[in-house]
Amino acid sequence: MKTQKLIQRPPVVAIMGHIDHGKSTLLDYIRKTNVVSEEAGGITQHLSAYEISIPYQKEERIITFLDTPGHAAFTGMRERGASAADIAILVVSAEDGVKAQTLEALKTIRNAKIPFIVAINKIDLPEANIEKTKLSLAENEILVEGFGGDIPWSAISAKKGTGVSDLLETIILVADLAELSFDPNSKAEGVVIESHLEPKRGIAATLIIKNGTLKRSQFVVAGDSFTTTRIMENFLGKSIESVPAGTSVQLVGFDKLPEVGSDIFVFDKKKEAEKHIAEFDLKKTNGKDAVSVAEGCKVVPLIIKTDVQGTLEAIEKEINKISVEGLHIKIIGKGIGSIGEADIKLAQSDKNTIILGFNSNLDKSAKDINEKVEANIQTFDIIYKLTEWLEEELEKRRPRVETREVIGTAKVLKTFSQTKERQVLGAKVESGTIANGAKVSIIRRDFNLAEGKIVELQQARQKQKEASLGECGLMIECKKDIAVGDVLEAFIMVTK
Repeated sequence: MKTQKLIQRPPVVAIMGHIDHGKSTLLDYIRKTNVVSEEAGGITQHLSAYEISIPYQKEERIITFLDTPGHAAFTGMRERGASAADIAILVVSAEDGVKAQTLEALKTIRNAKIPFIVAINKIDLPEANIEKTKLSLAENEILVEGFGGDIPWSAISAKKGTGVSDLLETIILVADLAELSFDPNSKAEGVVIESHLEPKRGIAATLIIKNGTLKRSQFVVAGDSFTTTRIMENFLGKSIESVPAGTSVQLVGFDKLPEVGSDIFVFDKKKEAEKHIAEFDLKKTNGKDAVSVAEGCKVVPLIIKTDVQGTLEAIEKEINKISVEGLHIKIIGKGIGSIGEADIKLAQSDKNTIILGFNSNLDKSAKDINEKVEANIQTFDIIYKLTEWLEEELEKRRPRVETREVIGTAKVLKTFSQTKERQVLGAKVESGTIANGAKVSIIRRDFNLAEGKIVELQQARQKQKEASLGECGLMIECKKDIAVGDVLEAFIMVTK
């Protein structure tokens, strides 16, 4: 029996926090590259992983960072990042203190049951107040060291780099206390944190390895997706021979897009991998539940195409929040890459279909075919603009219901002359407003006798457009005879 020989492994760190508290700026400073400028609207919208090496107590130590977006749409990505991480850094602005998204991130960290460090950022700004920020943290039950608690913290300026080296050393200290280790001889275990389609090379996925070692000539399964380890690359895009725990790897060559968040299973033989996929498919089929659509609901089919899997997940999550009475949103197709001919053809199965592209445009063949069929295609590069447009479009498509709204009532006191279908009456307005030209229901002993129309209205012998409370004279056009004691209900038809 092979005995386990555990060795120390690098910590995997997730940086989390409010959308504009400096998370990406901190990552930029650490890795000396710019993420923000590549993202529309200045919001990081992809999850990635990279490694750094720092000197610590006369040796080089590696830290693997996950870049998890702070935008509200990316709750799922934040949860995935935290589940793959060993340590979290909660970035809080020294100007603003704790915000709603800070608390969301904290909840995710605590659910993942991982240690975390508070980074109080923007200490270089004039309005920065570290003590006030600590108080804001304490008010939200985040008690840092020296302020009634034991949570490590660092004061930093991500923009200038002040305090960042101390923060990195704190990460190593927390990692050592957690005693992170792995068995280098065991099969690799890990999780998919990103997947996307590379036009020239095929489907690629980024994995974080949490235990064991991933090697060449092995077979990797994630859900029902499969690949070999023939093309393994580190975060710099360089080919590597093996991947130890605590580091990331990009695998190229999956047969289908692996679902983000999937655990990976590693096999030495292809038949073992195929057997595992067959068992997964069987469980998936048996566990599938059909989504019921309420009777009378109008179905709006959607096809979603995005640049990467994580963004697709975030968009689906946001779309699932949209609820419009009388409509059911049905995603009939989704995928990674450009909008293609197959998407246009699928949309033709129902002319109500909307194709939504996020950082994804039509390829040439799709453009050619769409000149004839004119499918409804909308493309975006910021998620909230996509959801705003979709909500407006769905509101336009919502089934309208015409309802009767009573605007006033009057009781008939006298009946005067009658010419053909026109009757002159004296009445008293008891509620609301009676208006000239309004339709009325004639109510007799709680029974709706007939409907008519006010063709003339007088008060104090003067013609009026409307009357509120008090006596008035009316000429009503109605086929039924109106009697003293009848109630006239003036109403309008409202489309809702």
